[in-house]
Amino acid sequence: MSCGKPHEVPCSEVLARVYSYLDGEIEDAGCSEIQMHLEECGPCLREYGLEEAVKRLVHRHCGSDPVPTELRTKVLSRIHAVRVELEVTEFHAE
Repeated sequence: MSCGKPHEVPCSEVLARVYSYLDGEIEDAGCSEIQMHLEECGPCLREYGLEEAVKRLVHRHCGSDPVPTELRTKVLSRIHAVRVELEVTEFHAE
């Protein structure tokens, strides 16, 4: 997806980071880059708007359901395992 105009941050990168952007998980400089891109690029802005609407809809209808403790524990354990794996991979790469 692209509007055909050159951008400092490519459309593919913006769209790959749109969920992190929506969740506020991107550093300030990255947020500024994405905001600037969205202001310049209609197709990406429409995609962002769609993803934002889906996120709000899911939150509104599913946000109040409690997460089962067992599922939460499994997810947190997996996140920890992936972080350790990434640290080991980075250590070996150095």
